[in-house]
Parts: sequence; C-alpha cells; structure tokens
Amino acid sequence: MPNLLADLSYVVDVQFWIGVGLLATIYGLLTAGLQLNIGFTGIYNFAQAGFMAVGAYAMGVLIVRAHWSLWLALPVSSAIAIAFALVLGISTLRLRGDYFAIATIAAAEVVRYTIQNLHSLTGGTEGLIGFNSEWQKLSNSISSALGLGPAYYLVPLLLVGAALLLIALGLLMLLQRTPWGRVLEAIREDENAARALGKPVFRCKLQSLAIAAFLASIAGYLLVLDLSSLSTESFLPEVTFIALAMLLVGGLGSYWGVLVGVVGLQFVLEATTTLELPLSEAKFAALRFVLIGAILIAFAVWRPQGIFGRRSEGAGGR
Repeated sequence: MPNLLADLSYVVDVQFWIGVGLLATIYGLLTAGLQLNIGFTGIYNFAQAGFMAVGAYAMGVLIVRAHWSLWLALPVSSAIAIAFALVLGISTLRLRGDYFAIATIAAAEVVRYTIQNLHSLTGGTEGLIGFNSEWQKLSNSISSALGLGPAYYLVPLLLVGAALLLIALGLLMLLQRTPWGRVLEAIREDENAARALGKPVFRCKLQSLAIAAFLASIAGYLLVLDLSSLSTESFLPEVTFIALAMLLVGGLGSYWGVLVGVVGLQFVLEATTTLELPLSEAKFAALRFVLIGAILIAFAVWRPQGIFGRRSEGAGGR
C-alpha cells in the first residue's frame, strides 16, 4: 500500500529548503508585481508569465546569438520587457476589469507561441542553452567565499534572489507611501472619481504595469539561471495563476502578505512531491493544482481577505 503520509524527513533537509526558498524568491518577485497591479491599482494583469518570457528570452538571445555580456544583456532585456508592457498597456488599459484580464492572458500566450515558432532565433521547442557561463563564474566565486560545497551550488542564486526580492518589496512599500502610491489606491477604489479630480489615471496604470513587467523580467532571469536552459514550457499561463494564488493567500494590499503567501504555498507544493501515490506524472501534476484550488476555496470560505489582507482591499477594476 502506498505511503500516503510520506516521509517527513524533508522538513529537516537543507536541500529541500534551498529549493523552496529559490522558487519562493522567483514567485515572490512575480507576485509583488501582481500585488502592485491588482492589490493597489485594481488592474487584473495576467501577463506576468509573458513578461518573464520576454525578459528571459531577450537575455538569452542577446548572449547566445549576439554574444553580449550577461551584465549588459540583463538591463537591456528588462528594458525590452518594460517596452512590451507599455505597448500592451497603451492598447489595452482602456478596457475594464475582465476584458483587460482576458487581453493580458491572450498577450502572454501570443508571446509564448511566437517565441516557440522563431526557431532560428530562440531555438523553438528545443530552447536555448549556454547563456549562464558568466553567472556560473560568479556563483563559483560566491560559493568559494562562503566555503560551500558542490551540493549547495544553488545557494548563491538563492542569496541574490532573496536580496533582490527584499529590495523590491522595500522599494514598493516606500512607493506606496508617496503621492503616486496614493493615486494608485484612489484608482483602485474609484477610477472615475480619481479622473474627475484631475489625477493622471491612464499614466499611473501604465507605470504600474511597467513596474510589474520589470519585476517579472528579473523573476525570469532567476528561473532560467536555476534551470540552466530556456524553454517556452517554463512560461505557461499556470505560472501566473500560481503567483495569483500566492497573492490571494497572502492577502491583497499587503507586501508582507506576498512573502508569507509565496513561502507558504511553495512549501505546500514542494512537500507534495514527497508523497508516494499510485498516479502517473501527469495526474500527479494535476493533483497539485487541485490542492491549490482546495486551499483557495478554504481561504474564500474562512478568510477571504487572505492572511494579511483587509476585506476592504482589492476589489479594483471598476
């Protein structure tokens, strides 16, 4: 009979927590952008996986095809992701609520399929490799300085990712206390009233979307450096929806909720990999999404505002 309870030894396994921490930092950057968009601006942006793909593939193409340095490719790739967000926002941000959400999902999928079909540039379904040599040199230097063995090769990426996440959350918290941040909250509560008061509603929404795209591009870099390869399968719509689930668990309108949501839900997802069930790989993957759905239903019933959210936050999109 399969062991349904699984071996709980992973709780004290350092490698398990390194994996949880790294994926939590990646999803944390992605979810921070969603928090800015949905929790504070009231725009339902579901294109985060698309922004990740644009940034990551721009980096990969510049390094592998154009032979750029990683450190030059990174800021240029983020600029490309921001430019894509601005083009998308200019053409779709006048849509309201569900219509904007549908447009962003479609845009992310258009990006993914376009990348997949540009075989000579992006490698198509085979993807790209060989873009991380400079990072590996830096990672080895960090590991040597910290005295880490080969088993802890992901620790440098975890440290860099965690630092970037904390810096991003700190800056977003500061921005939220500025007049610009208060305009975003006014837009979330009543866009028409904010416009009537002379606030630059469209410009602020566009800026909010651009910042989310920037954060998504950084998450994309961390993800592909972790995987050491670029593939469109890494940027499926499910990536955005898992980040959205983490946002809802942590709570709308709270950046502390982002931290708790990503760590908590990522722990649950990673813990399920230790279960021994008589299921195929595809069915087991589907079961993980069922689990996410069950968690969201439980929160909807007993704590709809999430762990750190407030009931008044985040309706948005009116």
